[in-house]
Amino acid sequence: MADETPTKPVSQPDELTEPFFAAGEEGRLLLATCVVCKEMRLPTSPTCPNCLGEGYEWNQVSGRGKVYTFGIMHQRYHPAWEPELPYNIAVVELEEGPRMPANIIGVENDEISVGMPVEVVWELEGEIPVPRFRPLA
Repeated sequence: MADETPTKPVSQPDELTEPFFAAGEEGRLLLATCVVCKEMRLPTSPTCPNCLGEGYEWNQVSGRGKVYTFGIMHQRYHPAWEPELPYNIAVVELEEGPRMPANIIGVENDEISVGMPVEVVWELEGEIPVPRFRPLA
């Protein structure tokens, strides 16, 4: 029996999120924006949680923000993450306002700090682009 390496569970594009992932393949970050109140939101949903309006459009954002909060994971919750222990999970507050969960890369975990300026980078997990953030130089 062959030893199979587990893959990380990642979001899969669907009809609602396909534009987000397609833009990620090009290195761009898109956010859904309510056509009624103009509130940008994550996650994408057909109904705006701010005004309950129906309909949204995609808008490109800067991809820059700051670390709002973060935690360091020491326990294995999924076997695919075991080689990366300990790893971080952060919430990045984008310049445009929404907060986005992601990993911070390109820096040691003990160097991450709340308020650290970061920018989005896209990495492939299999064939799926995944947004991560790195410190701004």
